[in-house]
Amino acid sequence: MDLQGKVVLVTGSSRGIGLAIAQAFARQGCQLVLNSRHPIASDVIATVAQNGATCRDFPADVTDEAAVKELIQQIVTTMGHLDIVVNNAGITKDGLLNRMSEADFQVVLQTNLVGTFNVIRQAVRPMYKQRAGCFINLASVVGLTGNIGQANYAASKAGIIGLTKSVAKEVALRNLRCNAIAPGMIETQMTQALNAKKQEEIVHQVPLKRFGQIDEIAQTAIFLAQNDYITGQTITVDGGLTMQ
Repeated sequence: MDLQGKVVLVTGSSRGIGLAIAQAFARQGCQLVLNSRHPIASDVIATVAQNGATCRDFPADVTDEAAVKELIQQIVTTMGHLDIVVNNAGITKDGLLNRMSEADFQVVLQTNLVGTFNVIRQAVRPMYKQRAGCFINLASVVGLTGNIGQANYAASKAGIIGLTKSVAKEVALRNLRCNAIAPGMIETQMTQALNAKKQEEIVHQVPLKRFGQIDEIAQTAIFLAQNDYITGQTITVDGGLTMQ
């Protein structure tokens, strides 16, 4: 797929991996729609637009089906079409199983998994009409391996992997694609907050002996958007952490 001029929606794009993905698509000449629950700061929008891209901010809570429907309608009305959706919005509410409340379990599934479903369900309609487009969903290696203290997060990300495969089979009939990226230990504000000993323990488990960079996730998103013959796949970007 030639990405020049394509309209790209990136949810959860106010910072971190989502913002890096938006910037990467901007450098490809795409028109960007940033999304978060709340309006995104003007300086963040400017960092994307400085690449010469058209960049708009459409706030919406992905757990709210009506808000997502309005979001997609706004994009199609304002931008004319929608070509690529990156489902990055997600949260964590970590805790050991016997201390995890049902509310903490449910809110993570609602945001990460149901939110992804809501966006795909609404965005697929205009894409069907144009018989072109692709979805890129952010999963996690935790969805493949599980992790102590992350039963809710692991369940949501494993669900995204299953959702990705099912959607890929269904939308292929209309020439649409759906893939997932499963990041490993990526250098973000969360990992930077860990003490030096914990960081060293984590790095020791990674064959490449380092944390990944957010730009390496963004590069993978570009690759998946460009390659028209990849669908239904989960690409792990983890330095070899989960190799079989």
